[in-house]
Amino acid sequence: MTNTVPAWMLIPFVAMLLSIAILPLIPATAKLWEDWRFQLAIALVLGVPVAIYMAIHFGMVAVADTAFEYFQFIALLFALFVVSGSIFLEGDIRATPKNNSIFLAVGGVIASFIGTTGAAMLLIRPLLNVNSERKHKAQTVIFTILIVANNGGLLTPLGDPPLFLGFLRGVPFTWTFHLIPEWFCINALLLITYFALDTRAYAKESPEDLRMDDTNITPIRLRGAINFIFFAMIIVAVAVVPSMNLEAIQDGSAAWHEYLPLREIVFLIAVIGSFVFGTKEIRYKLNEFTWAPIVEVAVLFIGIFLTMMPALKYLAQIAPKLPLNEITFYVFTGGLSSFLDNAPTYLTFFEMASQLDGGAKVAGVPEAYLVAISLGAVTCGAMTYIGNGPNFMVKSVAEEQGVKMPSFGGYIGWSLRYLAPVLAAMVLVSIAEGVVTTIIGLLLVIAVLGEATWIIAHSRKSENHQLLREGKL
Repeated sequence: MTNTVPAWMLIPFVAMLLSIAILPLIPATAKLWEDWRFQLAIALVLGVPVAIYMAIHFGMVAVADTAFEYFQFIALLFALFVVSGSIFLEGDIRATPKNNSIFLAVGGVIASFIGTTGAAMLLIRPLLNVNSERKHKAQTVIFTILIVANNGGLLTPLGDPPLFLGFLRGVPFTWTFHLIPEWFCINALLLITYFALDTRAYAKESPEDLRMDDTNITPIRLRGAINFIFFAMIIVAVAVVPSMNLEAIQDGSAAWHEYLPLREIVFLIAVIGSFVFGTKEIRYKLNEFTWAPIVEVAVLFIGIFLTMMPALKYLAQIAPKLPLNEITFYVFTGGLSSFLDNAPTYLTFFEMASQLDGGAKVAGVPEAYLVAISLGAVTCGAMTYIGNGPNFMVKSVAEEQGVKMPSFGGYIGWSLRYLAPVLAAMVLVSIAEGVVTTIIGLLLVIAVLGEATWIIAHSRKSENHQLLREGKL
């Protein structure tokens, strides 16, 4: 066995990312890509040789740990996906930029308490139902990913898996409340940007679609509320119920219950309860529930989890050589969390920071570094479809309901255009030290707000011209 990974072992991971990004766009493979069996074949062709290599050079334990992490990951997504499918927000309010923004704001708050995956799965279907009369709604799904599926989850360890791992390693449960200023800054700027973009999109809707949206108004009523019990079971299980203890099993010290995936058993009970107490009308008729989104996520992440094993090992090898401070901790953790699983990336830099001096410590890590690592792992998971588990899930649900979503590269274009400036402003104001960086950060905030104001004003001016032409103003 060896302790190092050569750089060429990163090729399968890069190939997996390129497959997700390019194959859906090539005419010869676009139709094939819609078949989960083709996606599974790509994942296995790239992933299995990597698993064999890692087993030979690092032992079967390394592969088994990754397989179990994948099992835990999919079990949580599966449970939330199934339970949310039995909840339906009946009724139809006007799909105005204001109402859509309220939806996203609520999601950005509850994400920290029921998890980004839970919040995203709970809100995406009602949000799509409200916007069913509108043609231009891809921006709504994209900002659901940016806000609800990622940046809303900063405030508690329940919000995002990296923060939960920090909690398990001694970070106090309430410590993440220190991130309220950053949480508010990021989500407020994203909501303002979204409101502007949706205002522009709303102005492009046809009069017929808007009339239909205005007339198809029914009171909002929640159906399937009993399933919130099963949501609560999942959340409590994540917070307090242990899973299998692989370390104790490997060293022979495990008690009988540590051989059982108790957490995942609770997930299964919640899923069964959702099917037993939920209704087919809500699941299959109102929510138009299909298995395609969870199948796509499960298949693609087999390849991602397997091929990223050497990538994470390689990261651990080169990490000690990296120039580390508050800014670079954020950049390295965030940049890698955009493409790798943000939970092990968080742990890698968490352990590295624990070996450094840097002032007051929390759970053995200098607090300034812990802030940067936590922010990087959570906020940058929104930069790509694969940066965080619910991202692909939201995309798949939207596509199942007929929304034309950007490609892998197209989504990165959106995140670079609208998320990256917001995160840069937050870093310059909150993490970087010095008056100059603070001023630059504030100027960037003003630029984001200024652009949003211009878009809103220009959109409303265009709307007024349209009304004048139609003789309604």
